[in-house]
Amino acid sequence: MLHHISLPVPVRDLSTPQALYDAVMQAIGYRCAFTSETAVGYGIEDGKDKLCLICNPNAEAASEGFHLAFAAPSRLAVDEFHEAALDSGARDNGKPGIRKNYGPNYCAAFVVDFDGHRLEAVHK
Repeated sequence: MLHHISLPVPVRDLSTPQALYDAVMQAIGYRCAFTSETAVGYGIEDGKDKLCLICNPNAEAASEGFHLAFAAPSRLAVDEFHEAALDSGARDNGKPGIRKNYGPNYCAAFVVDFDGHRLEAVHK
């Protein structure tokens, strides 16, 4: 259904958020697909981003009910996503593990990035 998502970040320099997203996206099988002075995109193919960070000094994080959940190829990738995020300065919002309230095979980890965006990696 979705072609891509643009996530505004309240910075003029993308180097800090890009370092975090480079690490977490690599953990779940994506890579930097393009960069510009004001944006960085992640996907599988060059020039075809699925997630794009866009500089917007007036941006604010979405409310607590919003988060981005990324499909991870394995439980190990969920662990690596969480570890990479914390190593890059994100805040823990739920350690990797089975979330029985979502289903018996729902393995997920949750973090909050520098700008307050809530991120999840999930493998079912």
